[in-house]
Amino acid sequence: MSDTAPVHVRHGSSIGQSLTRAEGMLKVTGRARYAADHHPADMLYAVIATSTIARGRVVALDLAAAKAHPGVIDVMTPANAPTLAQDPDLKGTPFTFRMELLQNDQVRYANQSIAVVVATSLEAATEGAALLHPTYDVETARVDFDDAPRFVPDSVGVGSPSKDTHGDVEAGLASADRRIEATYDTPAQYHNAMEPHAIVAAWDGDHLTIDTPSQGMAMAQARIAGLFGIDAADIFIRSPFLGGGFGSKGLISGPQILGVMAAKLVGKPVKLVLRRDQMYGPVGHRSPTRQTLKIGAMADGSLTAIDHHTVAASSSFDDFFEPAGGVTHTLYATPALSTTYEAVRLDTGTPLFMRAPGEASGSVALEGAIDEMAFACGMDPLEFRLKNYAETEPLSGKPFSSKALRECYEQGAKRFGWAGRPLASRQMRDEAGLLVGWGVGTATFPALMFQAEARAELRADGTGTVDIGAQDMGQGAWTALAQIAADGVGLPLEKLTFNMGTSDLPNAGIAGGSAHTATAGTAIHNAGGAVIAALAELATNDDRSPLYGAGNTGVVARDGRLFRRDDESRSESYETILTRAGQASVQGKGQAAADPATQKDYAMHAHGAVFAEVKVDPDLGQVRVSRLVGAFAAGRVINPRMVRSQYFGGMIWGISFALQERATMDRRTGRIVNANLAEYHVPVNADVPSLEAILIEERDSHVNALGIKGVGEIGVTGTAGAIGNAVWHATGIRARETPIRLEKLL
Repeated sequence: MSDTAPVHVRHGSSIGQSLTRAEGMLKVTGRARYAADHHPADMLYAVIATSTIARGRVVALDLAAAKAHPGVIDVMTPANAPTLAQDPDLKGTPFTFRMELLQNDQVRYANQSIAVVVATSLEAATEGAALLHPTYDVETARVDFDDAPRFVPDSVGVGSPSKDTHGDVEAGLASADRRIEATYDTPAQYHNAMEPHAIVAAWDGDHLTIDTPSQGMAMAQARIAGLFGIDAADIFIRSPFLGGGFGSKGLISGPQILGVMAAKLVGKPVKLVLRRDQMYGPVGHRSPTRQTLKIGAMADGSLTAIDHHTVAASSSFDDFFEPAGGVTHTLYATPALSTTYEAVRLDTGTPLFMRAPGEASGSVALEGAIDEMAFACGMDPLEFRLKNYAETEPLSGKPFSSKALRECYEQGAKRFGWAGRPLASRQMRDEAGLLVGWGVGTATFPALMFQAEARAELRADGTGTVDIGAQDMGQGAWTALAQIAADGVGLPLEKLTFNMGTSDLPNAGIAGGSAHTATAGTAIHNAGGAVIAALAELATNDDRSPLYGAGNTGVVARDGRLFRRDDESRSESYETILTRAGQASVQGKGQAAADPATQKDYAMHAHGAVFAEVKVDPDLGQVRVSRLVGAFAAGRVINPRMVRSQYFGGMIWGISFALQERATMDRRTGRIVNANLAEYHVPVNADVPSLEAILIEERDSHVNALGIKGVGEIGVTGTAGAIGNAVWHATGIRARETPIRLEKLL
């Protein structure tokens, strides 16, 4: 908090409570309206026709056959697509990526949109798309990660350098008593949110109304406004509920824009919903990586050097390179450190942000290699981590709350029962003869914060309203942000109206990077501070008020009353203050942004440790995760119920990453052959073991005024590595490729 912060201290009872979801009843009764649930009058249906080749161009479409279908209204192709005001291949901000919007006949990857059929029914549009029977001029697809030429990218992720070094890595490796070199491969993975990308678009002149799932409505407004040459204020987006996003709905995608174009073409509202298989390409994915780690350590287990080299893939036409080495910057203390990158280009859609981008892939390799180094030193892997975890960020030297990480290790190990774990592998079996292994992985994720705004109002009837254009993709934002709002304005939840989910409300930033609660919550907190300050000014300057003259000592806002900070026997209700002042209400606005000075001095991360038990069939190689215990320190917890749910979700994704999830490409055609939820494997209930998440208390006053860190992505980063290490402990086989397959263990 700065020296200019209000002196009025607000205390409340909503933050920290395990409240159930505010929107839960709407969801379980089907009354929560998602994008595709909207049906404006005269609405038509649009279906995308997608390419069946990965590289080449469309030579012809059978437009006559499609248009002859009795329900088809029109077919949008490059020949008749509405003219855009901006080239969709134009790169603007670091968060601008190229789109395929029927600007030409070129095919850049399989599943690319090549036409849009608009019809009176979904069935007619689907049949019309099937009747197009495209013919192609086919070029050989570049799909082989190993054969593609390598180059050094200018940057990775969003503007991070492709080379970072600290100290003399070669000297550190040469001087080490123990050295390991290990290469880990992670596959392409695709977002499979329960709700596919969808849009219902309606034009009224230059005014556009959209129902679409969006993790960042203001960014979507700006992108749409640029493409269509209209004012962002003329675009109204409704996105109160998302059926999952995982990063794929952070930026507006090509298929969503095509829905807007189709509505403009036909002059009526249009609904466009991607099929499950159509999500494998145009809406982002996690890039495959090949990561090589060289680690050196002295005989006592102290690290001398870490070298982390990553090869990542992007599309042939745009740049996003998975920043897998970033996790190595933050976890382990070493006098010499290097992270470097190479890249390849493939004929796929552009990889983009996918839950824990960089950290998820990078932690699999780093945690596996650290485990290998511990074994080389003859040390228990937990003991090795406790010896080497970093108290300052290795590259920058900035301190972070590393004490919390030690507590995660210690409390997680105690709860799991780690003590007495055999050092060697293949030493434990259960009563059925299955091999049993225990593994640990360190979890970490940066405590990010974006810019946001909020507004608050207190009324003379004792009620209040807080408005912010936030998004809830299932993580509990409707509940947690309302809890912050209630405490911010000093009202019980039942007297507060909390509004979010539409673009006409103040910009809440993006619900990504595990930063939404910190970002939107801080804006809400500051709006509450502003409205309480306005109310307090009315009372403390009025000699008829028991709070008169309390401006220097300050007031406390609680349960719809202001209390003198130095004498709580003197208080007054909001209603009385406003009625006496002759005002119907008072308003306040708040903003949120990261503090550059604090970020310059401190490294900001959430930490955790995940302990995994696996059981492996010694004859068949089948792996089952039987127990997971995670201990996490992520600053102030707004709602423990929601936080545990997020940790569980991350840990389950860790199971998926380690054992199941992989997109398989036909190298002849460049098409993904398992683009469905039958063959693209993710965990079902039977795959999920006993889960336990321990919430480690942490007070970090540097991250933001509320002390909030994100929890959505950190659970992935420790779990996959812990499972891989547990598989080695069970079998003695170090599987360096995910998902860990049966044949690797036989």
